[in-house]
Amino acid sequence: MPRLYRDVLVWDASRTRAERSDVLVARGKIASVCPSGSRSGYDCCVYEGRGNTAMLPGFVNAHGHAAMTLLRGLGEDLPLMDWLEKRIWPVENKLDADLVYTGSRLAIMEMLSTGTTCFADMYFFMDRVADAALEAGIRCGLSRGIVNDNDGAKLEENLKLARDYNGAGGLVKVQLGPHAPYTVSMDRMTAIADAALENDLGVQLHWLETSSEWGTSGFEGKMSPEEYLVKTGLIDVKSLALGHGVWIDKKYAPFYARQNVAIVHNPKSNLKLGSGVAPVAHMISSGVSVALGTDGAASNNRLDMWDEMRFAVLLQKGVNCDPTLLSPQEALRMSTVAGARALGFTQTGLIKEEYDADFILVDLDRPHYAGLNEENLPGYIVYAGSSCDIRATAVAGEILYENGGFTAIDRDGVMAAALLARKKLIS
Repeated sequence: MPRLYRDVLVWDASRTRAERSDVLVARGKIASVCPSGSRSGYDCCVYEGRGNTAMLPGFVNAHGHAAMTLLRGLGEDLPLMDWLEKRIWPVENKLDADLVYTGSRLAIMEMLSTGTTCFADMYFFMDRVADAALEAGIRCGLSRGIVNDNDGAKLEENLKLARDYNGAGGLVKVQLGPHAPYTVSMDRMTAIADAALENDLGVQLHWLETSSEWGTSGFEGKMSPEEYLVKTGLIDVKSLALGHGVWIDKKYAPFYARQNVAIVHNPKSNLKLGSGVAPVAHMISSGVSVALGTDGAASNNRLDMWDEMRFAVLLQKGVNCDPTLLSPQEALRMSTVAGARALGFTQTGLIKEEYDADFILVDLDRPHYAGLNEENLPGYIVYAGSSCDIRATAVAGEILYENGGFTAIDRDGVMAAALLARKKLIS
C-alpha cells in the first residue's frame, strides 16, 4: 500500500539545504517528492511529520565484517597484524555457519537501529549472511573473503554465492572478495579479477591499510600499488571498492578518480588500530569517489554510521588544520549514495523519484536541534545530531526499525543466541 510522509524535511547529498516536502512511497520506491501540503487529499496511509521530522537516505556501511560482532572487545589496543594474528584469526578458526548467521543478525540489529539500510560484508559462510539479511529485509553487498586459495576453492565458493544470491529479493549484490595483496598471491588475484570480468561482478578488497602493508606484500621496489591494480586487471572490474586506502600516495590520487572505483574510508577503525589517517579531503578534491564504512565491530567497535560520518568530517578538518574541508553535503554523500554505488546499487542513496525507498526518519524535537531551519539543517544533522535521534529506518519502503523496536527481527531471540555464540567462541 502506498504511504505518504507528509510535511517532512528532506535532505540528501543532491541538496545543499533541506526542503519541506510530502514524500510518497509506493512499491519500494520513492514515487514522488512534492512541496509540503501539496498531497493533503491523497488517499493512503499517512505519516505526519509536522515539520519536526527529517527524512534522510539510509546510511550505507560500505566496508565491514558483520559477524565480527561476536569478536568485539578481543585484542584491544594492538596494532593491526598483532591484532589479526594473535587475537582474531585464532578465534575465527572456530567459526561455523550458524555462528556467522548469529553474529550477522546481531550486526543487522545494530545497523538498523543506527540508520544503516545497506551494508557491505566480506567474511565466511556468506550464504548464511545473505539469509540473515533477506530475513531482516536489509540491503547488502556480499563477498566471500578469499585468503591464499591456491586451489581456487574459495573463489568457486564466492562464484556460487553469486549464482545463488545475486539479485535476491532486489536486496543483494554479490562481489568477489580477495582479502588483500598480502594474503592472496598475484597470480590468484589476477584469476579473481578475470573471474569478476567474466561474471560481471564487482570486487571488495582491503587496500593500503597500514604503512607496512606494501612491504609485507612483497611488491615494494618492484611495482607501485597502482601498477599492481593495472597488472592484475582489478582496475577494470565492474566496481572496485577499496577498503581503507590510508597509505595511498597523494600524488597518485587522480589514478583512483574512475567511475568504477571507490575508496572506502574507515576512520575510527584506522585510528583505533593506529594505522593512520587517509588523505580523504585530498582524494575528494582529486575527483575520487570516497565512501564510508565502520569496518568490523572488533576494530571500531561500533557499527554506527552517523557517528562515523561526524568523526570523518572532524578528523579531516583537524589533521589538515582547515575547517573548510568536507561540507555536510560531502559527509552525507560519503555515507549514503557513494557507498551504494560502490556496491552496485545505482538507484539507492537519494530521496528522489524512482530511487529505492531506503530512508531514515529523524526526530527534530530535541534540545540540540533548537534553532534549525531548512537552510542550516545539514550542519545540525552532521555536527549536532546522532543516531539516538532516529525514529525509524526503512528499506524498500518497509519500516524495519521504529521507536526502539524491530518489525522483522526477534530482538530477544537474537540477543540470547548471540550470548551463547560468544561463549562458545571464546571458551
